[in-house]
Amino acid sequence: MKQAKEKQEFHVGQSTPVNREAEQALLGGLLHNNFALEKVIDFLKAEHFSESIHGQTYNAICKTVEQGNVADPITLKDLFEKNESFESVGGSKYLVELADSVVSLGNIQHYGKVIYDLFLRRELMNIGEEIVGDAKNFVLENQATDQIEGAEHKLFELSMRGGQQSRMQSFEASLSDALKIAEVAYKRDSKVVGVTTGLRDMDKWLGGLHPSDLVIIAGRPSMGKTALATNIAFNAALARAKDPNEGGNVVIFSLEMSADQLATRILAQEAHISSDRIRRGDLKSDDFPSLIEASRRISNIPLYIDDTPSLNIAALRTRARRLKRQKGLDLIVIDYLQLLQGSNDMENRVQEISQITRGLKALAKELGVPVIAASQLSRAVEQRDDKHPQLADLRESGSIEQDADVVIFLYREEYYESRKEPEPGTEKYALWQEKMESIQNQAEAIIAKQRHGPVGTVRLFFESRFTKFGDLAKNV
Repeated sequence: MKQAKEKQEFHVGQSTPVNREAEQALLGGLLHNNFALEKVIDFLKAEHFSESIHGQTYNAICKTVEQGNVADPITLKDLFEKNESFESVGGSKYLVELADSVVSLGNIQHYGKVIYDLFLRRELMNIGEEIVGDAKNFVLENQATDQIEGAEHKLFELSMRGGQQSRMQSFEASLSDALKIAEVAYKRDSKVVGVTTGLRDMDKWLGGLHPSDLVIIAGRPSMGKTALATNIAFNAALARAKDPNEGGNVVIFSLEMSADQLATRILAQEAHISSDRIRRGDLKSDDFPSLIEASRRISNIPLYIDDTPSLNIAALRTRARRLKRQKGLDLIVIDYLQLLQGSNDMENRVQEISQITRGLKALAKELGVPVIAASQLSRAVEQRDDKHPQLADLRESGSIEQDADVVIFLYREEYYESRKEPEPGTEKYALWQEKMESIQNQAEAIIAKQRHGPVGTVRLFFESRFTKFGDLAKNV
């Protein structure tokens, strides 16, 4: 092996940041010792090399080692003699030159990081040129804010192209993390590990909303999907405002309702005034003190609302990352799943929904926060005598069930029974009235899937005037 003093400085070109010597030294080291590949394979890809011939060499070494064979100038000789790209650098003799260019096997990982860093710099220059070009090219349909989101998306995509260090850890370390989570839950008064839903019985079943979980709240129209998702978001933000160790910072992506409509709902709940009355201005003089007091009490909670219509999964991801970076983020709520858009290259809506649910699950894992998405159910529910939803009723894609960690169905018997009112004064009417009284203001949250816990039904109180869910025992 050729011995030489390790180079401490790497020369970067005036116009393009490259380091040919580092690439040669790394490849030479790998040809000498294939085991050294373990130090760089997690983050270094063939595309990260500045010279195509070096990328091809690295790719050949990786594939050869992957197949259980030795990669050296002899075993790769035939492969490169057939490659016209190598003629310009001397053919297979170049492999020998690479092997002779070894400085120190101990520096393999360092060389890899230098190569990757320079790759990022080259890509940043390309993205910068694209941003400048887009900004100069004025198109009415492409607003400056859209260009900002596009630039952020490109930067994130760049950060994800290789460069991901292995997250593998020992069982001992994982066990220690599990004990810390249990300790946090034990010390909390709520005994909740994750973000609280603000609903005692639901927290008991779920243990709160856990980081990296995708939670689907599904139901037919008028069952209260938006209400429950909004209530949970508000409860979590309110808990954080009261205690820095509880709840969390929350964002609602409302694709159906505007921000002021959602705010009106929440204000109505807290002031105990119907949101319909607030919207119509049907207020009494003594209503205003209640509204002002409720507004004062909740105005500073860490709750953010994004009501951008027709939002796609890429833009949602960008905005969530930005909020996480700027303000901190503990819970994402989406209302609702079917109004999100995927990429334009999907052949049908089923594939698009699959892409969206995978994207939401990936976002939950990436940011380490729970993601709640409200979802519609198919009309098949209405064709059955028993209107309780089932997993098969999830609309448009089985991937919703597959990707979700928790699936909660909302069912209100009162809604269906209210539409069966018999003729007043009859015996049937008296029986109907009796049944309506027994189920009034009650809802079922059916936990049909829970990856880390039991399934079952949580009975909740639901006050339709204020679109508010609460604990049943408190209100009965």
